[in-house]
Amino acid sequence: MGHRRPLPLLFATLLPALAVAPPALAVNEDDLRFETTEDLVAVCSAPAASGAQPACTGFIEAAVQYHDAVSDRKNLKRLICYPSGTTIEDGRKALLSWAAVHKDDTKLMSELPVIGLVRALADAYPCP
Repeated sequence: MGHRRPLPLLFATLLPALAVAPPALAVNEDDLRFETTEDLVAVCSAPAASGAQPACTGFIEAAVQYHDAVSDRKNLKRLICYPSGTTIEDGRKALLSWAAVHKDDTKLMSELPVIGLVRALADAYPCP
């Protein structure tokens, strides 16, 4: 008989436990609502392990791309004037900072999330 390796035995022992272990902090569809600014803030402030961050960053990126496309192509006034090199993560932080200041303002927190996001980004990156 050949030399027995402990690694396959370890996998054989742990595999059944891994198969039944529930995922930690799993996000379900109800957690990813984007009906209000408060909803967006909740998604964007969720821990990275929750799986919500891609939804947050996707929302921010889509909103900023739309803003940029509309204001550039239609010669409309820009609402957000972020410097070159600004990241989506910078935008997420700006949203969360703005939300911390306005968390008790039910009118602002109940607005459409894209309006709250633009308010937050315009506050962080105002246009001249």
